[in-house]
Amino acid sequence: MEENSLRSNKYEAALAKYNTNLSDADIQARVAELIEKKVPENNTEEVKKFLFNCIDLTTLNSTDSDESVMRFTEKVNKFDDEYPDLKNVAAICVYPNFAAIVKNTLEVDGVNIACVSGGFPSSQTFIEVKVAETALAIGDGADEIDIVISIGKFLSGDYEGMCEEIQELKEVCKERHLKVILETGALKSASNIKKASILSMYSGADFIKTSTGKQQPAATPEAAYVMCEAIREYYQKTGNKIGFKPAGGINTVNDAIIYYTIVKEVLGEEWLDNRLFRLGTSRLANLLLSDIEGEEIKFF
Repeated sequence: MEENSLRSNKYEAALAKYNTNLSDADIQARVAELIEKKVPENNTEEVKKFLFNCIDLTTLNSTDSDESVMRFTEKVNKFDDEYPDLKNVAAICVYPNFAAIVKNTLEVDGVNIACVSGGFPSSQTFIEVKVAETALAIGDGADEIDIVISIGKFLSGDYEGMCEEIQELKEVCKERHLKVILETGALKSASNIKKASILSMYSGADFIKTSTGKQQPAATPEAAYVMCEAIREYYQKTGNKIGFKPAGGINTVNDAIIYYTIVKEVLGEEWLDNRLFRLGTSRLANLLLSDIEGEEIKFF
């Protein structure tokens, strides 16, 4: 029992170094002001081209098949020929059983293979299954792994259980990026989002990500703001730069520019690079492309 309480105290001690007692109304007001003052100046073609290069182009449907994922990947291959002046998407994100299909089909350089894993999207399965699924995805070619925290453990105060799972999955990933999804809509409050962000980074996350896109509300500017503040404070204390990925509910070009603006204002120019900033979306690629080219394009 004593060892257990020491271990859980370790996580409480990590949280104690940060201000996690946040006011939702205060965050809302700060974000509203930031959007009003700063978003218009970022509505430029240069920013839109950058955002396109930060997309994790995602297909996570129960109807996905080897054939549909192959076609999806072939579009990414064709993009380089059809739009030689634009940088391609950052990654293709699929279920683990399609990693090999993407790997065998993908012909362009600089596009990573990302897989959701660990019992995505609920994270409700045995740790042994999460480990096996992650190892299999990596074995089949995944460069990046996106997992969901054990939300039930977090909300019931079992920080140790939640954190040890992340640590175990990071060990499986080794040098490959582990993106940890907080499912911010289920966490409800800014304080919970801040705590989950810190615990995830402390446990080995290379990126923290807002949502699975399978639960509403998905990404919100308020959640993004709190997560970016946590990343900044964590960097100030540890020197470790953790990436940020909003995902789910990014439905317009303006939504994407809002997330860009939050990253730029809270974290600074250093984070404006697709090694530290991603957007998880399927519909945004065509919208950004249409905006950049000045006509409706349905390429993807």
